[in-house]
Amino acid sequence: MIRYDWTLAEVAEIYRRPLLNLIMEAAAVHRQFHIPGQIQACTLLSIKTGGCPEDCAYCAQSVRYQTGVQVHRLLDVETVVESARQAKRNGATRFCMGAAWREVRSNRDFERVLEMVRQVRALGLEVCATLGMLTPQQAVALKEAGLTAYNHNLDTSASYYGEIITTRTYEDRLRTLEVARAAGLSLCSGGILGLGESEEDRIALLHTLATMQPHPESVPINALVPIQGTPLEHQEPPSVWEMVRAIATARLLMPRSMIRLAAGRERLSPAEQVLCFIAGANSIFLGEKLLTTPNAPLGEDEKLFEILGIQPLPAFANALHE
Repeated sequence: MIRYDWTLAEVAEIYRRPLLNLIMEAAAVHRQFHIPGQIQACTLLSIKTGGCPEDCAYCAQSVRYQTGVQVHRLLDVETVVESARQAKRNGATRFCMGAAWREVRSNRDFERVLEMVRQVRALGLEVCATLGMLTPQQAVALKEAGLTAYNHNLDTSASYYGEIITTRTYEDRLRTLEVARAAGLSLCSGGILGLGESEEDRIALLHTLATMQPHPESVPINALVPIQGTPLEHQEPPSVWEMVRAIATARLLMPRSMIRLAAGRERLSPAEQVLCFIAGANSIFLGEKLLTTPNAPLGEDEKLFEILGIQPLPAFANALHE
């Protein structure tokens, strides 16, 4: 039974269960709603890099921090489409495009993004974008161009959010998700562990996601990748046990959602990644970079998939609007 009325106390009780029990319960629920051994492979490309006016404390692309990231204007359409073709050859069935914008502006750059979406969708790939805040008209235009999903992470709890970002509010993020949903786009929204948040903050984040109706179709669980020059450069990333606990809780709360093992995966050993899969993660990102942060090498992923007998999830298998 899919629930949207979870109480904060219920989420806390699930999150704090003995870890072995929690993993086993999540694995059982995962088998009910998904095919074990099927993983969706995604690729994420930065189509416009750096120069972002936001002050997200974890991000290498903020103009406020000296991180060594080179600012690049919006890529041309053919460069992006060729990257999508290569991603498909590498086994990805979902192609995600990220632009370091605070908000989308209805100008020639946006028209170029719409053409990127049309041509990548024509390759038979799911298409996701993360472009910042959207207006309803822009969301409809993206949907009509063929966009499958819109990514806009909540990052952390509402109460801790102001410690990480001051240039937009939590309500701004929730409003963007509402705009994308109203346009008929599926949602990709999750959080980042290791920002200095408390256990209560992680529980509150999961509660916010699990009480959305419907749940986000995609829930990325990211681990902080400390970037030199950002305020969080000396922050300790979360342990594998913290990642597994969050993934298993998310799986129990949102059984149908794709739980994406996202940023920070390159720090996990093959055995630790398997623990995440058993706990309910069923999507990863392929490629050596996630926007500007490192990711696991493709060769290692291919070897892991072969050892585990993992089969790639076909494109659009879980897209509710297809």
